[in-house]
Amino acid sequence: MQPLKKGDPSSIAGYRLLGRLGAGGMGVVYLARSAGGALAALKLIRAEHATDPGFRERFRREARAAERITGRWVVRVLGADPEAREPWLATEYVPGPSLAEAVALHGALPEPTVRALGARLADALADMHTAGLVHRDVKPGNVLLALDGPRLIDFGIARTAGATALTATDAMIGTPGFLAPEQARVAGAGEVGPASDVFSLGCVLAYALTGRRPFGTGGVASVVYRTVHEEPDLDGLPGPLLPLVEACLAKDAADRPGTAEVRDALGPHEGPAAGDWLPTGLPALIAQRSSRVLDLPVADPTLLNPGETQGTSRRRLLVLGAAGAVAGTGGLTAWLLGRDQSTGPGGGTGGGTGAPKAAYTLGVLTDLSGPGKADGRAQERGLRLAAETFNARADRPFDLILKVTDDGGAPERAAAGARNLLRDPALVAVLGPTTTETAVGAANALVDARVPVLSVVASVADGVIRGQTPATRTYFEVRPYPDVMSAPFGRYLTEHGLGRTAVIEDRAAGTYSWLAARNLKDSPPAGGTATVHRVEADSEDFGPAVRAALATSPTGVMYLGKSPRRAALCAKALLRQGYEGPRGSVEPALQPEFLTVAGAAAEGWYFGAGYTDPDTVPAAKEFAAAYRRRWRLAVTDPVDRFAVESYDAVYWTVQALRTAVERNAKYPGAAMSYAFMEEHKTYQGVARSYHSRASQNSTTVLQGLTLWRITSGKPRCLGPYTEAAKRD
Repeated sequence: MQPLKKGDPSSIAGYRLLGRLGAGGMGVVYLARSAGGALAALKLIRAEHATDPGFRERFRREARAAERITGRWVVRVLGADPEAREPWLATEYVPGPSLAEAVALHGALPEPTVRALGARLADALADMHTAGLVHRDVKPGNVLLALDGPRLIDFGIARTAGATALTATDAMIGTPGFLAPEQARVAGAGEVGPASDVFSLGCVLAYALTGRRPFGTGGVASVVYRTVHEEPDLDGLPGPLLPLVEACLAKDAADRPGTAEVRDALGPHEGPAAGDWLPTGLPALIAQRSSRVLDLPVADPTLLNPGETQGTSRRRLLVLGAAGAVAGTGGLTAWLLGRDQSTGPGGGTGGGTGAPKAAYTLGVLTDLSGPGKADGRAQERGLRLAAETFNARADRPFDLILKVTDDGGAPERAAAGARNLLRDPALVAVLGPTTTETAVGAANALVDARVPVLSVVASVADGVIRGQTPATRTYFEVRPYPDVMSAPFGRYLTEHGLGRTAVIEDRAAGTYSWLAARNLKDSPPAGGTATVHRVEADSEDFGPAVRAALATSPTGVMYLGKSPRRAALCAKALLRQGYEGPRGSVEPALQPEFLTVAGAAAEGWYFGAGYTDPDTVPAAKEFAAAYRRRWRLAVTDPVDRFAVESYDAVYWTVQALRTAVERNAKYPGAAMSYAFMEEHKTYQGVARSYHSRASQNSTTVLQGLTLWRITSGKPRCLGPYTEAAKRD
């Protein structure tokens, strides 16, 4: 909340204004207090817009629509005057975060919370539809979370079902990503009815359960196209709720369930005790914000209600007013006045009652819909788990907010996404590029603002990203160099005294395979010899190169290239020609496609990689268990690759941010870059230790390398390559 400005009125129609909740081109929303002490959100329309007859009529409609809705799960109207020179509308004030903010701060919500949330929103929409109204803009930003349940807000574009829209011709009503297909078809605005709200509710449920928009992000046109023509991304939705959400998101409005059906399918909607429906951490956040509001200075004496005595303090009156406005059941009063606020509900994970903590934004810019979506999703999951775990700590010095943007693996989308993230003044770092090209696009867009970029998956050679000097570096990699991925299998050959290595150089990988082959030839495993046999980029016939390699009687064969499919062709050629000795390759080839194409020929292959399996690291066992619980994986399911490294990246970032904050840095992001580069700031994560590129030497450049082997058709991590090469 912002303080009042000099030009703001001190009161409106008996409401004392306390501060600004928000402002836009049409007007201002104030935090206000009624004469009776109730807190209100008062929307005041600017006079220049009120002179527009069409705009004033829309505001009249909003006031009438809001007054007709009296359900428990909508904000109640406290007063309105659509005919005033500057029209205004006052509703209950809810100090809790919006659903969008809660997911950004805490990640996806647990299934019981979403069931309660959805049942109550469906109940609110059922009341609206019974009253003949359609909301038309159900989205996470229009859902506020109170201790006793959610509140649906913003009826500015609600209208009577079947009525003529009071909007400009060809205007699309609703929010892309949460609007129904019929809302996207402007010409068919008359089709927008209660079923449109059900579709939007399905989008909200999917978002709350996964932390992602079901139709992705990006430009308006692309999001709308996916909404109308493509199926939603519901990966990760719990099985029991998947059929219901799928039904809500049916393209044909006639195929969707009614709001009453949705409500009944989700379970009870009456509501448990205050705060009990929310996950750990959120009740404490709501209480903290309520406490901030109650501590606002009051310039003039508060008028007492007839039943109050002269001895009642202004703070006590504000407490009672806020409790009545926010939680009609009295739950907030019990929470604020009757519970120990030193810890959050459920045991010590809240933020306490002191001054509100500063919140810093970590941007997540990754591929969630393109060719690298598996690695992008793993990163997002690891990052979210880390942020949630950090935000649940009672001793945390600040809060973390994740803002996730899907770049689809496209460099131009990565650059645009980075520029969009820069609009957030709290942004301190960006994590998550999945390709060299997207890492370059994002880092180049952020370098002038001195916002550090941490890459867990992608790798960029020195000199490619502009502005990177030892004194001004902003790009950091939480991974080993790609050029050293041949080291794990090479170490295996060395440890077993296998000194005749045949290298299959795949020219389709360009400079990468040429340089790796040259390095092996100059420094062959076990101090022996290495011969190089090339396959041209335009050929898929590995037979001749394999035949020439086997003619050298090798004790080990290594494929050097980036294509899992071409690596599989090499594996099949080796099997056909009867080679059964050690075979190995590098991280880019270790993809599901290698296993699919190679089939039986994949068995026994070794790979060097820059990520680990947390199940093989004693210090990461707790992370692995938490990751499986958080993302509903079976105990036998593998943890996604790059997930634990992403988890560590957040805590490495926290270490740098803490340093910047302790130094009272004016620009924390820029100060974090210096903290990353400090030699003594090595971070020990749950998977391994991490160093900035500036501090890397011949030893640390290999830090994090692991050896993998295909066993029974599945990749199995053997552990850090130096130890694993000896054991296996």
